[in-house]
Amino acid sequence: MEPIRVITGRAAPLDRSDVDTDQIIPSDWLKRVERTGFGAGLFAEWRDDRSFVLNQPEHAGATILVAGPNFGTGSSREHALWALTDYGFAAVVSPRFGDIFRNNATKAGLVPVQVDAAIGRRLLDAVIADPSLELTIDVERRVISAPAAGIEADFPLDDFTRYRLLEGLDDIGLTLRHAGDIASYEGTRAAWLPVTS
Repeated sequence: MEPIRVITGRAAPLDRSDVDTDQIIPSDWLKRVERTGFGAGLFAEWRDDRSFVLNQPEHAGATILVAGPNFGTGSSREHALWALTDYGFAAVVSPRFGDIFRNNATKAGLVPVQVDAAIGRRLLDAVIADPSLELTIDVERRVISAPAAGIEADFPLDDFTRYRLLEGLDDIGLTLRHAGDIASYEGTRAAWLPVTS
């Protein structure tokens, strides 16, 4: 995972609430064994509708998804995160996230920016009104802003999650910080015991 300090870019407005992981990536896509290629299946059932937001040329290349409340509810499938990041999103903004989705997102390098409902609505309306609007998410300061729309708000991010994002540490990265200690320990174990490689 790469370190994430500041994300600046255009946003795509997903003006829907209660978007669950089955809608983010339909179950037909769960047969894949690798983590790549899921972007093509992002919101697959909705993308059949030509008027769907991700089919609009003005939102091509957006790196931030601004969604309604209760984003990422439902099952714990990590494929939803992989679809969002593979499509090109670095962050999702919503007034509320499913707990499992939010936790998984922070471990996979997708920044979940939780804002209060009024700020969420203002951001959605601003992006709908101006698809070229630029948003900035400052992980270090825990602030989201859309300067051209006069919007700035703090967002909650616990210190440990903030540290992980700033340092680019997923679960494996956290473990590898102790590679020397692990190797030292493994070197003192009896030869007949199983070893890691």
